[in-house]
Amino acid sequence: MPTSRTAPRRILLGVVGAAAAIALSACGGVKTTSSGGGEGEYPTGNIEFSVGASAGGSTDLITRALAQGIGKELGVSTPVLNKPGANGALNAKELQAAKPDGYKIAVQNASLFTITPLTVSAAEATKIDSFDVITGISRDDYVMATSTQSGYKSIDDLKKAGKTIRYGTTGVGTGAQLASALTFKSAGVESTAVPFDGGAPNLTALLGNQVDVSTMQIGEAIENIKGGKLVPLAVFSQERIPFLPDVKTAKEQGYDVLVTQYRFLTAPKGTPENVKAKLLDAAKKTFATQEYKKFNEDNSLTPMEVSPQEVLTSLQNDSATFKAQLDKFGINLAG
Repeated sequence: MPTSRTAPRRILLGVVGAAAAIALSACGGVKTTSSGGGEGEYPTGNIEFSVGASAGGSTDLITRALAQGIGKELGVSTPVLNKPGANGALNAKELQAAKPDGYKIAVQNASLFTITPLTVSAAEATKIDSFDVITGISRDDYVMATSTQSGYKSIDDLKKAGKTIRYGTTGVGTGAQLASALTFKSAGVESTAVPFDGGAPNLTALLGNQVDVSTMQIGEAIENIKGGKLVPLAVFSQERIPFLPDVKTAKEQGYDVLVTQYRFLTAPKGTPENVKAKLLDAAKKTFATQEYKKFNEDNSLTPMEVSPQEVLTSLQNDSATFKAQLDKFGINLAG
């Protein structure tokens, strides 16, 4: 698998543009009626993909790439609507209330169901059993990075700094926050979290030296790592990442911190089986295309095209693991 990317963001913009074109197009035999019933023939109209994040982030880009492929396979338009807020919780709430007919679906993040519930009350937590999972999609690993001007090369360098480390994250209740908090607590490093609303502002703050380090998804950082503007300190995967093979895992450096982000396609609970089957088939055909495989590689994404049950099992296991780790160290992600 390639270990360098020459122009990933240009490719990402191309994906966004292509997806937008599909969302607006009403030609070429594409059906453009606004909606249709969940029973009988499906689809008979547009399938809306909603995103609980801002445009340009990993979830948005993955959604657009998948929507483009599914729309092509099913012969309908697949408009993508961004509805950011609360790590995807606002979008999830709207999806949960939607008619379960297959005309409103969404790519959702694991962290919304495994980490965010650790920062809110039980009544506020988003529950996966409110949705039907169609398929797993991909995994997006995290990297902790710093500006080249900092002089830091490893987690141990942060320990030796002798100061409180200000660290940026992609928001409260995210994998970026969890990975950072666990690392600093287990390393005995005094730290202060600086949450941002997504990967883009988090990256901007790091490049501008507004924070000492930041944890973000590899696809958000790799261009600046390859370009020499950022220094990766650790990745939080079980093994080293093919996209950054020279970067040690946190575990290799003595800190047992394993946090990844993964995404899956969901529909409102009670969506008809025939509808879910068609969506799954279209997703599988999309995953198999060279175009989509290249999209994954260009954006440092690891395929996780697993069954709904495997997704549910992973969510259950991760939820228990993360809660136990936070309890062990007495960490409160809510602040």
